[in-house]
Amino acid sequence: MALSHNGFRSMHWFTAVFLAAIALTTVVRLWLSRRHIRHVLANSNSIPAEFEGRIALAAHQKAAAYTIAKARLGLWETLTAPVLLLAFTLGGGLQFISEAWGRVLESGGYAHGIALITSVVLISSVIDLPFALYRTFAIEARFGFNRTSLALFLADLAKQAMLGTLLLIPLVFCFLWLMARTGAIWWVYAWATWVAFSLVVQFLYPTIFVRWFNKFTPLEDASLRSRIEGLLTRCGFRSRDLFVMDGSKRSSHGNAYFTGFGAAKRIVLFDTLVSRLAPPEIEAVLAHELGHFSRRHVWKRMGFAFAASLGILCLLGWLIGQEWFYAALGVRSRSTAMALVLFFMVVPVFSFLLQPLASLYSRLHEFEADAYAARVADPRDLVRALVKLYEDNAATLTPDPLHSAFYDSHPPATVRIARLQTLQT
Repeated sequence: MALSHNGFRSMHWFTAVFLAAIALTTVVRLWLSRRHIRHVLANSNSIPAEFEGRIALAAHQKAAAYTIAKARLGLWETLTAPVLLLAFTLGGGLQFISEAWGRVLESGGYAHGIALITSVVLISSVIDLPFALYRTFAIEARFGFNRTSLALFLADLAKQAMLGTLLLIPLVFCFLWLMARTGAIWWVYAWATWVAFSLVVQFLYPTIFVRWFNKFTPLEDASLRSRIEGLLTRCGFRSRDLFVMDGSKRSSHGNAYFTGFGAAKRIVLFDTLVSRLAPPEIEAVLAHELGHFSRRHVWKRMGFAFAASLGILCLLGWLIGQEWFYAALGVRSRSTAMALVLFFMVVPVFSFLLQPLASLYSRLHEFEADAYAARVADPRDLVRALVKLYEDNAATLTPDPLHSAFYDSHPPATVRIARLQTLQT
């Protein structure tokens, strides 16, 4: 189908906007990363007053070096992302892949669409692989965190590929079928499918899929179990059980989390966390996580994500019929699968500047969870636990404020500790 005069104008306009958005996103990312590196380096020789006597200078400097190493790798990832995006779109990569599969599969058919989407995911994953290898076996190993062998890394990679195939290919087929069979409001049915799929995965992942990667054993420490059960009783929280996860086989980083819904809710402690924190500190950390459940943060975030996805799919429902949308992004072969690929490649470029709002929303939830923990546990124990976790995980105490406001889902260490100290009684 030939483009009309207005179609050509729209095509050229959107191409220009797309290129401007890529340039703006890339420049801002690089600028923020450089700011972060300079700020962390400039403050690496002085410990913030809130942490004096709690964290040694050597540990603070290690955290700074670790943060800078990760940020410098991130600079290369930031430069690679737009190159890959342009190669897929204006560079003709998607068109080439579509035509290559069109020689062996019916163009526009379900198999062709799944092959196109799978190829894009596979190529992107292969390009991301060197960064993941360097992060794990260079940076994490250099700072003493990595415990993953190459064999385990590759095994995890294979399991992730299997899980992705098991979950995403049926979902893609379902989307393509709905787009072909349900008319102009296909996006409403697709949205309902996405919501149902997300809820099913949220239910199944903690009980089935996560066991592909880690071993979970019931918490054996009777004293710690009794303390945690007392906390759960005070908070009116029911859990199927308390588990310890063998996180140490991959990393020395520690963590704890709640997962699942309804009867499938469970509490998981990393074995590295159990070995490092005292029982009152573990109780305080879990009280913080209970705060997220008490304030319904999980449901609020899911509700926000579902509302946003409805708007996104509505927009795609309009764009899918616009010839200029494909042409402006270097594609001649129109199909529902191509529309999906193009759209979800382009959306992050245009939504990047909304990142600070998402980060702010998450940090507000963290403050609320801390306040809850201070009511049901001793906030001094949470402070001690956080200080140990900051030190053990080499989390910088001095992030660049603007970088932190843009990206960080948790408040900066100094702000968080200062607020907790005001809650101490």
